[in-house]
Amino acid sequence: MKLTVVGCSGTFPSAESACSSYLVEADGFRLLLDMGNGALGEMQRHIGLYDLDAVLLSHLHADHCIDMCGYFVARYYRHEGGRADAIPVYGPEGTEQRLSTAYGDVPDDKCMSEVFDFRTLAPGSFELGPFTVRAERMRHPVEAFGFRVEHGSAALAYSGDTGPCDALDTLSADTDLLLCEASFTYGKEDIPDLHLNGREAGEIASRARVGRLVLTHIPPWTDPVTNVRDAEAVYSGPVEAAAAGAVYEL
Repeated sequence: MKLTVVGCSGTFPSAESACSSYLVEADGFRLLLDMGNGALGEMQRHIGLYDLDAVLLSHLHADHCIDMCGYFVARYYRHEGGRADAIPVYGPEGTEQRLSTAYGDVPDDKCMSEVFDFRTLAPGSFELGPFTVRAERMRHPVEAFGFRVEHGSAALAYSGDTGPCDALDTLSADTDLLLCEASFTYGKEDIPDLHLNGREAGEIASRARVGRLVLTHIPPWTDPVTNVRDAEAVYSGPVEAAAAGAVYEL
């Protein structure tokens, strides 16, 4: 299983990275976790525009899903070869309506479903290509999910956006890699059920016995060096801040 960081900036793109988007590949199947601001362009550095097999959207904040509007245009109005076949798009309830509203001038109410096979997420496990995916509700102001993705003996967890919660510990248990948001700075921001800081991400990684912790969704105003240091203070495994283009083989 191969993980590529397409984008990792939180809230809005930074000078170095698009917003949250992560490509997971195995056995020729390409799965994208989120497609935030700027991710569609960056994705094309790694795969072809029509090479995606499925998309998982953790929640419907713009920095995790808004480039799906541009991707709709690419698939619906494909310049050569006619309209692209529909691919599975898993998201919270109301994903199709949210994206249609964000795009605005859609040809009709169901046009997006001609290129996206929308499927509503619920807590639990399902098979997707060669992967086993487990989704669990996270703690965030809107309906939000974290994911565990398994292939063979390899497993990774992705927090999406969340405050501390038992469900994230469960998803992360004994994974090879935890891709964990760390938007806040320890000792500076403390807003319940919104985001994690570096120390909290490290505590989750330690409790869950993960093999590697990669901090992501760090906003441009948050110092990633501080968050990595805070995570290292409570977690003994390898820790690093996500970077656009980084690749992990699991």
